[in-house]
Amino acid sequence: MSKPTVISLGEILWDMLPTGKRAGGAPVNFAYHASQNGAEGYAISAVGNDELGAELIADAHKAGINTLVQTNEYPTGTVDVALTNGIPEYTIVKNVAWDHIKLTDELIDAVSKADAVCFGTLGLRSPESHDTIIELLKHTKEGALKFFDINLRSDFYSKELIEELLGYATVFKINDDELLLMRDMFELPGTTDEEACNWFIKNFGLEYIILTGGATFSTIIAKDGEVSTLHTPHVEVADTVGAGDSFSGSFTGKILTGAPLKEAHRAAVNTSAYVCTKEGGWPTYPAEGVPDYLAAAAK
Repeated sequence: MSKPTVISLGEILWDMLPTGKRAGGAPVNFAYHASQNGAEGYAISAVGNDELGAELIADAHKAGINTLVQTNEYPTGTVDVALTNGIPEYTIVKNVAWDHIKLTDELIDAVSKADAVCFGTLGLRSPESHDTIIELLKHTKEGALKFFDINLRSDFYSKELIEELLGYATVFKINDDELLLMRDMFELPGTTDEEACNWFIKNFGLEYIILTGGATFSTIIAKDGEVSTLHTPHVEVADTVGAGDSFSGSFTGKILTGAPLKEAHRAAVNTSAYVCTKEGGWPTYPAEGVPDYLAAAAK
């Protein structure tokens, strides 16, 4: 039986950490972790015709990520990452290669066959990549998961963009800080977290909404009313770069391979905790699998 196909749309870049550069970009992080959880991961993006771009593609292939990555004359994307107690702060360089992804028949064909696509606001900050990604979303096949990880960064978003992307999404992932912003943006004062989440499910026809609460909890609500809430296990944090993306990718991989909601959620929580114990967004998985931190915490 062939593996389900997951395609990431948007940024691929170097996270310039205090300890050195690490390959990343939220959508590509997603594809990596989906590929470690039963799916075949592909990245659609662009890099520059430079050494950083060649290294980035080589690292992606080494990590098992298939690439549909264009090369253009803009510089390869970089992000300066400052860590405070392991928590990252990002300075994102503008007008780089992934801001100029061109629409091609090859990309349309790939997306039309995918079982899931993922995207966020950042990858659509420029007109060219915005138009390309929106057109690709229009070509997804019926029944494909369309995973919108809002992933707000700097000022690279607007209500109009968020509404536009929610119009294509079947899965919406948001953290507790972003939910506060969404309450104001969509005029949802006085609602509980669950009421606000259900509002998004109802108004945008979502299959799932995922709310993460950092070091405290995560909750997944399905359109049929099933709810799964798990606490976040405490681990020794190296950095949290890519932790949310690993949650998203592992959840999607498990759901696409037939896992029930609670099982997929548990895998996502354990994977995210594991990533926090390592540097960078693409750590090698242990041969025996990611530790069950939730089981250990329950003892």
